[in-house]
Amino acid sequence: MHQDITPLCAADIQDQLKKRFAYLSGGRGQDGSPVITFPDYPAFSDVPDKEFQNVMTYLTSIPSLQDAGIGFILVIDRRQDKWTSVKASILRIAASFPANLQLVLVLRPTGFFQRALSDLAFKFNRDDLKMKVPVIMLSSVPELHGYIDKSQLTEDLGGTLDYCHTRWLCHRTAIESFALMVKQTAQMLQSFGTELAETELPNDVQSTSSVLCAHTEKKDKAKEDMRLALDEGQSILENIREPLAKSGEQSLNQDELDNQTTVQRLLAQLNETEAAFDEFWAKHQQKLQQCLQLRHFEQDFREVKSSLDALAQKIATFTDVGNSLAHAEHLLKDLASFEEKSSASVKRAHTLSLEGEKLIDTKHYAVDSIRPKCHELQYLCDQFAAEVERRRGLLSKSLELHGLLEASMKWCDEGIYLLASQPVDKCQSQDGAEAALQEIEKFLETGAENKIQELNKIYQDYESILTKDLMEHVQKVFQKQEGMEEMFHRRQASLKKLAAKQMRPVQPVAPRPEALTKSPCPSPGSRRGSENSSEGSTLRRGPYRRAKSEVSESRQGRSSSTGHEEESLAVLRRHVMNELLDTERVYVEELLCVLEGYAAELDNPLMAHLMSPGLQNKKDILFGNMEEIYHFHNRIFLRELEEYTDCPELVGRCFLERMEEFQIYEKYCQNKPRSESLWRQCSDCPFFQECQRKLDHKLSLDSYLLKPVQRITKYQLLLKEMLKYSKSCEGAEDLQEALSSILGILKAVNDSMHLIAITGYDGNLSDLGKLLMQGSFSVWTDHKKGHSKVKDLARFKPMQRHLFLHEKAVLFCKKREENGEGYEKAPSYSYKQSLNMAAVGITENVKGDVRKFEIWYNAREEVYIVQAPTAEVKAAWVSEIRKVLTSQLQACREASQHRTLEQSQSLPLPTPPSTSPSKGTTRNIKKLEERKTDPLSLEGYMSPSSLPKPPEKGRGWSKTSHPLEAPEDNDGWSSAEELMNSSDAEEEGRVGPRKLVPGKYTVVVDDEKGSPEALAVRNGDMVEVVQEGDEGLWYVRNLTSSKESWVPASSLSALLGMSGSTQCLSSSESSAGSTLLSASSSCSESCGVPLSDLQG
Repeated sequence: MHQDITPLCAADIQDQLKKRFAYLSGGRGQDGSPVITFPDYPAFSDVPDKEFQNVMTYLTSIPSLQDAGIGFILVIDRRQDKWTSVKASILRIAASFPANLQLVLVLRPTGFFQRALSDLAFKFNRDDLKMKVPVIMLSSVPELHGYIDKSQLTEDLGGTLDYCHTRWLCHRTAIESFALMVKQTAQMLQSFGTELAETELPNDVQSTSSVLCAHTEKKDKAKEDMRLALDEGQSILENIREPLAKSGEQSLNQDELDNQTTVQRLLAQLNETEAAFDEFWAKHQQKLQQCLQLRHFEQDFREVKSSLDALAQKIATFTDVGNSLAHAEHLLKDLASFEEKSSASVKRAHTLSLEGEKLIDTKHYAVDSIRPKCHELQYLCDQFAAEVERRRGLLSKSLELHGLLEASMKWCDEGIYLLASQPVDKCQSQDGAEAALQEIEKFLETGAENKIQELNKIYQDYESILTKDLMEHVQKVFQKQEGMEEMFHRRQASLKKLAAKQMRPVQPVAPRPEALTKSPCPSPGSRRGSENSSEGSTLRRGPYRRAKSEVSESRQGRSSSTGHEEESLAVLRRHVMNELLDTERVYVEELLCVLEGYAAELDNPLMAHLMSPGLQNKKDILFGNMEEIYHFHNRIFLRELEEYTDCPELVGRCFLERMEEFQIYEKYCQNKPRSESLWRQCSDCPFFQECQRKLDHKLSLDSYLLKPVQRITKYQLLLKEMLKYSKSCEGAEDLQEALSSILGILKAVNDSMHLIAITGYDGNLSDLGKLLMQGSFSVWTDHKKGHSKVKDLARFKPMQRHLFLHEKAVLFCKKREENGEGYEKAPSYSYKQSLNMAAVGITENVKGDVRKFEIWYNAREEVYIVQAPTAEVKAAWVSEIRKVLTSQLQACREASQHRTLEQSQSLPLPTPPSTSPSKGTTRNIKKLEERKTDPLSLEGYMSPSSLPKPPEKGRGWSKTSHPLEAPEDNDGWSSAEELMNSSDAEEEGRVGPRKLVPGKYTVVVDDEKGSPEALAVRNGDMVEVVQEGDEGLWYVRNLTSSKESWVPASSLSALLGMSGSTQCLSSSESSAGSTLLSASSSCSESCGVPLSDLQG
């Protein structure tokens, strides 16, 4: 019975086929009929009708139409079954078989009873089993061989046909899958070809590149699919032929031969499709690639032309020829740097022109568009190169001219200093005059190489660069040169007269000290000459100028050393020196890399589109003064370090010579928080990523911005190492000094980072002098004035304050921690109070705690008890404050001594005839000098001007500091410690009467008997104590009545109110014999201006 069933695939009914209740072994009948075998399957009756129908339909669809048309032979093996099952199987097959049948062969049951039953039943049920084809009941396998040859039957039916159901199923599944793959590949290639043919060529690079990329990806995928399909087909073909490969005697059955033919046909079809597609793709790809080349050329041309136009505009702005030698060098270097940076654009233009020529040579379809652009690029490059050469020539002339002017100015400055530094007293003798004359003549001989010879020739040779300002500069230099030469000629004439005749003895008068240290010429050259030629500078710089000779001496010393230890130390020193040089070179290269790869690119218009708006015009913030640091290390410091390669123990001198230049790191570190903040805002900017990619840096920019901070800290480590191996060498002291100086710079940098965090201070912090120390303390206040409750509260409630000690003031600030990362996490300081050091005193020891000390102000009107974190911190602060107060006292004494010296010669004689002003002056000078040089034995100190000023209009001190605010509840913790009473500290700070010193005073009592009648002073008069004479007399001038006289010291002390107890400048722990230092407000007037004036 035939039914039209939808074709199935093995993969769809794989589970049903695996049951093997029927299979197509590949055997054929005598007439070529396909044989379908129904093996012994006990559960045959349990197979669902749908599964049975699917399997029958699939098995009958496999043979060719020609073989299937002959009809199928069914072999039903029921030898192990019962007759009832045989009958049911025959009836089911007859009802559901979908194809033509030729013959049905049934191997009936072999049991005696079942065989007899089957014979009987078959006769009685022949009509029920009536089919269109004959049904033959066979009793044994040999009978089966009479109908079908043994070679066409499987082994279970006594045949020799090699059949594996699993292998058959695998082959069928693979062949059908391969056929489907070939079909889908062909459809895909057809669709893809249609898409390629209908694609229009884009007008820009990005679109063209996208189309080409998309098409290429699709092509590659199609090719990959074809490759996979071919591989799959070859694999199936090899599996089908596997039996032949194992044994040459075996052959393929008809079904296997049909499978082989099918796979070969599919492979051939796939190869033909691939070849056709490759040919089509080659034409399409060439078309797209030529379009992309053209679009790239057009885009590059627009960019290069824009770049060359920008370069032409930039070179047109290079009109300045420089106003000094350094400026001209800088301009020339800028031009070279500009040319180097622009070389990339020029090179790109040349390269693009060559690319255009290549496109023309390859017969590109757009030749008429490419050739004019190539010519235009060549013209622009030639024009730019010519302009750069013209500018270089002008700047070279400017550099040459400024070199002449600088040499002339330097020569003039050195000459002027030579004249100023010749000692006048030595020139009074004939030998001295001749020596000075020889110095002058020798110096004038150097003028041939250094001075300007003819002014008109200068105008003629440098006409092309002489601007109005430059011409005026030339004239001024020439006038200065002529003036200096005239001074020399006058000095020559005077010295010749002194050398020609014997002069009478003359009392030599030494010039004022400052006259020898200052050059009469204010130019920078004279300043350099003064520094290099002065006596103090000679003592300081002399060793460095002898570096080369000492290097040779050091070499000889090392070569003569035979000690093993010294040789080992020398090797270690060379190792440290090599590390210093190697790391210095790497450091310089890294700085240059950052400046060229990042900083310079910020000004590159081609990179502007990658920058975020927050990065515009922020180069100075991001990089600080890194360029200044680079120039110092590259031009100066690295070269000087290399001179000490063979004598590393002397390298400390190199650091000392350039210690001032290292101050540039302070500026860089102060800017670092702003740089860090900007980096965090813009670190994701594509500009930085592109720069990092071009530089091939593994680390981002922020790592390189940290290099200067790391480098300045590295020096002290290297110096420590060098000092460790050079303790017995000549340069050990210089190494130690260099190490101390570098550590000082690091401390200054650290202090400055705290200093810039101060907020709320109205004045200029630089007016307060150098920052000496800074740190956090607990502070109590104990003032004479103020509300009693506030005073009581202040005794027990400490405030946490950060103190900044300057040369002229001490600042009290409140530390406030900030949230953030990196440098933004650093604290800030709110300004609270400042004390003028001119009115400050200290008490070193406070009862109850060795960490406490007092800072008091205005004769203890304000007292601040300061508790340091440790006793060592306290000792350091007390020592530093002592130095400040001592220096102020010393300055006051020197000023008083100088004023006394000036006035001593004009003073009249005192009343007693036995004394004379000259003797008194001499002795007074000696006393002042002794007092100046005696070491101070104070534990507590106070500036001379810290004592109360003279009353003004009947009032006391007119300017007092504002006390610190009352302690806040959130300012810290409350101390349970009982502070010492301020009155106790005051009593301990009082000892005998103050000594008189020259200055201005206010009379505080009426004169009854003490002063001479000629003086006649009254309460309130202003007097000037001028000088101390013999026998306890002081020369006093009444500024109110303009009268003068000698007055006994006892009477003068009574008039001035200085005989009783007064404020003590020593600490509460000082002994009764401690030296007492006191002065009136006149000391502050003579020593310097008040802090308010400095801040104003």
